[in-house]
Amino acid sequence: MHMRLMLLGGGSALGQAAIRLGAEADINFLAPRPPESGWDSASLTRLLDETRPDALVNLAYYHDWFQAERPDPERFAAQERAVERLAELCLHHHIILLQPSSYRVFDGARATAYSEKDEPEPLGLRGQALWRIEQSVRAICPWHVLLRFGWLFDDSQDGILSRFLKRAERETELTLADDRRGNPTPVDDAARVMLAVLKQLDCRAPLWGTYHYGGHEAASALAFGQAVLGEARSHCRLAVTDVLAQPHAARPDAAEEPQHAVLSCKKILNTFGIKPRAWRTGLPNLLDRYYRHV
Repeated sequence: MHMRLMLLGGGSALGQAAIRLGAEADINFLAPRPPESGWDSASLTRLLDETRPDALVNLAYYHDWFQAERPDPERFAAQERAVERLAELCLHHHIILLQPSSYRVFDGARATAYSEKDEPEPLGLRGQALWRIEQSVRAICPWHVLLRFGWLFDDSQDGILSRFLKRAERETELTLADDRRGNPTPVDDAARVMLAVLKQLDCRAPLWGTYHYGGHEAASALAFGQAVLGEARSHCRLAVTDVLAQPHAARPDAAEEPQHAVLSCKKILNTFGIKPRAWRTGLPNLLDRYYRHV
């Protein structure tokens, strides 16, 4: 790797996966420790004025954007301002910006897979904030890659997967939507994709733009949950005995979560040669890592 790489959010689950997989491929990141109050416009300005990397992966707010249970409007507003400043700094210093985003920029009203050409119509606060961040990055910094991920799940102790498993340990019955579909995407697979993109950008290929990635084999929330529980039972005793189907419209998060969230990954395959991996193959290692740290 000829480029000097910076990773904001190296302590996040996705950041740790990127560092771990990068080390195996002899790819190193400068991963600065965030200020106690988190990255903001002023601290980002000082950081990039002093370091000036060639490319930057922005996972500074990964948990809020991808794993937090409830979105915080004030935090999102501050993060939007910080990312806008980050894009300005990347423009000023000629830095490539790899910015993650999400299927949540779509409203889930169509049953077919979303491509990069489809117009975003976010439902909830999180999707709306991510869409504004995308627009900001796109308008300010020409050297950007916006990478929209499917259903990201990781081994963090306060993430989506952890909350589900903790419920399964104490409740005998769970309900999941059988008519809500998406691309489950293990955190290691998402990290693999980011590294593959960086490798090609390192070859000075001007492949800027927006790309989709999600694990192979779209699944319903019910099917995904059943697969997770099947693997989890090899690690611990679960209280849950029944997993019942429930309509998407009856779910408490139906107003914010897209019902149909399947992403088409043709563009990233045709542009970068990145093939989707089956999400089921990533479950054993992920859950093994999760239970080792519970």
